Amino acid sequence: MTTSVIIIGAGMGGLASALRLALHGFRVSVIEARASAGGLASGFEKDGFLFDAGPYILLDRNGLEWAFNQLGLDLESSVSLRKIEDVYEVSSESASVHFHSDLEETAAGFERQWKGSGKRYRDFVESSLIVYERLRPLLHVSHPGLLDLIRFRALTVAPFVLRSLKSVLDRTGLPRPVIDALSIWTHIAGQQASEAPSVMAMVPALIHKVGAYYPVNGIGSIPEVLARAAESAGVEFRYGCKIKSIRCTRGRVAGVETADGEFIAADAVVSNHSGVGTYLELTDATPRRASERLKKLPLQSPGVIAYLAVKGRIRPPYLRFNLPANELCRLLVAPSVLAPETERDGWWPARLIAPMRFAEAESGESRQREYLSRILEESWWRALIEEHRVIATRIPSEWGREFTLYRDSMNAVMTAQLMRRGRLSHRSPYARGLYLAGSSTHPGQWVSFAAISGILAADCLREDYEPDAA
Repeated sequence: MTTSVIIIGAGMGGLASALRLALHGFRVSVIEARASAGGLASGFEKDGFLFDAGPYILLDRNGLEWAFNQLGLDLESSVSLRKIEDVYEVSSESASVHFHSDLEETAAGFERQWKGSGKRYRDFVESSLIVYERLRPLLHVSHPGLLDLIRFRALTVAPFVLRSLKSVLDRTGLPRPVIDALSIWTHIAGQQASEAPSVMAMVPALIHKVGAYYPVNGIGSIPEVLARAAESAGVEFRYGCKIKSIRCTRGRVAGVETADGEFIAADAVVSNHSGVGTYLELTDATPRRASERLKKLPLQSPGVIAYLAVKGRIRPPYLRFNLPANELCRLLVAPSVLAPETERDGWWPARLIAPMRFAEAESGESRQREYLSRILEESWWRALIEEHRVIATRIPSEWGREFTLYRDSMNAVMTAQLMRRGRLSHRSPYARGLYLAGSSTHPGQWVSFAAISGILAADCLREDYEPDAA
């Protein structure tokens, strides 16, 4: 008899799991609360402009290529990617720090501002690349441990993994404005560099070595490819249906119950819902001690976002960060830098994104809207454009309602402590037949990591239901 699997959520992780399992003969159904696939990686169109809906801004091409290959797809022929040459700038009260795809151009810019920093930056990037190449195989392993470090000859870089982002960057000898600019990827996640994992220090090395890319038709074109491929492979999609609970009998998954009270039997369930939310909201199989530990994990707010139409094409770079003193960063995303075809009668789409600390977001919708209003009134981004119209906005509570987020969060913050202790497992230790997919099980929230996680969750399921798959 064919094993039946229910996937909760048609985000990147759920789509990757569904396609992977369907290709290996499983009977797969995807149940999605929204009207379409993609989750936080989806796009939407309004007033003639196409926007990336979620917070994604860059692609990890290496990880995405690996995921597509595992799913029998070719990334290059499936998604039209454009390389970003002028990638990002971070402006603060003390300096503006500019990052190009070209390492030498970037280092030369640093050298002009801070003598000696060009060589230090090149040394930092080269050492980061060595660590990246050693650690990259571990991204394709479910819950890697000491034996995996030994197997992939990565034991020598284990001390790096145990450190925080701040400790890594402080050893570079680079000037403070450059260190702050290198830390921007943890600022956008709403956390401090002292809490963030060391692996975030490798982002600049990837930008210089592999390159930063953007899909011609937006981030949402990636889940669209996976959804079409999954349908062609026989996956059944059910949209507009919310899951109320995952039912278990004697410690084993029996199926799911929808918000309408319908029970759908299944041999196994892959949850692409928040990992923490899956254990605390969807199943009663989670032990009390585990529940208490999960409740203590710090959560990341999706922050606030304004979808804009701007008059006149914004000049490069693609990403402009503003880093006010003692506050989280703000970000203006200008796809027109890469996609001139997005112009409509002299207007171009843009996104204004601002992370928000989770505790502050929990103070209520009025506080969230006040924060968004304050961001919209700031002068730094207005000085970059001629005119603007606000096409749409989202605050954390709206993210939560539309995308069925656990406590209006994007998942547990990926801290250095969580990296050391171990991320949530793809294979649930609390209920047989339950698996997790998505960024809660992987060290980051790039689209590629969610896709890789979905594949690893599917492979754990295959190992359990088809022993020869291992």
